[in-house]
Amino acid sequence: MFRIKTLNKISPAGLSVLDQTRYSISGDVENEDGILVRSADMHDYQFPDSLRAVARAGAGTNNIPIDRCSEAGIVVFNTPGANANAVKELAVCGMLLASRKITEGNAWVKAQLAEGADLEKVVEKGKSQFVGPELSGKMLGVIGLGAIGVQVANIATKLGMTVFGYDPFLSVDAALSLSRLVHRAMDLDTIYKNCDYISIHVPQTPETKGMINEGAIHMMKGGVRILNLARGGLVNDDDMLAALESGKVAAYVTDFPNNKILQGKNVIAIPHLGASTPESEENCAVMAAQELRDYLENGNIKNSVNLPTLVQEWSGVSRLCIIHRNIPGAIANITGVLSKDGVNVENMTNKSKKDYAYTIVDVGSRVNDQVADEIRALEGVLRVRLLNH
Repeated sequence: MFRIKTLNKISPAGLSVLDQTRYSISGDVENEDGILVRSADMHDYQFPDSLRAVARAGAGTNNIPIDRCSEAGIVVFNTPGANANAVKELAVCGMLLASRKITEGNAWVKAQLAEGADLEKVVEKGKSQFVGPELSGKMLGVIGLGAIGVQVANIATKLGMTVFGYDPFLSVDAALSLSRLVHRAMDLDTIYKNCDYISIHVPQTPETKGMINEGAIHMMKGGVRILNLARGGLVNDDDMLAALESGKVAAYVTDFPNNKILQGKNVIAIPHLGASTPESEENCAVMAAQELRDYLENGNIKNSVNLPTLVQEWSGVSRLCIIHRNIPGAIANITGVLSKDGVNVENMTNKSKKDYAYTIVDVGSRVNDQVADEIRALEGVLRVRLLNH
């Protein structure tokens, strides 16, 4: 029986994906085979030797120590696209909030009521201070054309906006989903210099952290409105505060408020609501559970952030699932062990992702633990799992 530990409350729709006769699921299990997590911080989490996979019910994985997982041969999954519609809708809301001063107007109306004013009279006199531009006819720059960015770009074209999208790593699937009305920007300068609104949809990495900074803002149009529904660290708070104070940035919408950024004017802070819809939480939980199940039962990997996608149909009696470093001679060493032990390979697939690689070997006879142990002893091998069909 597989033991699954939940570090957050996971939607019942996701848990139902896991056969209760084959899986023991709770927040208290020990020596777990897999973990289902949402936002819990795992950086100080002590991994048991039994742990094989962590599935994050969401897109971002900043709460998971990816490097430590990789070195331990633990696959980390996320759920790209499962929350895309929820974030897309919030992005549209964010552009409207940044434009029409809705939150300020709502606060003003409530203040008038508290002072005993006749609202029907004061509203017509006071509304001019909340005038803001329409979205139609404006230019939107979308940085990052993944599952979310594509949907934001597409719906903005339906709002009458001229849309530029930038993503040097645009996938084939994303390209096929992108509206033909969206213009591809070949560099960030094109976005910064031309767009009235900029919406960021990239992961936070060492390369993207603080990408919206003084230099980037200097290139932007005066009065630009910036949306950050991706990760707080993508924007340099000090530089953003200075730009808001000068008016270079007319409004900043962030889903990641902190004490510093809230000191600025025209900051619209949302309490991390990007994926906070019942539909999104259910979609993410189902997708995470499916990924975890397919890996534990079949060794297949899809939507991993630290290992390559590799899905192979069963074609043998036993299956060896090998996580190893991406180094020369690794495959030859593996096949050498199998040949020496007289094991016939029915099918084998190898894929790599940066410093790590994954190999699935289907063999025509039942393999014993001795063969697996010999492969475990090879240079660069991090984990070997033996599955029987």
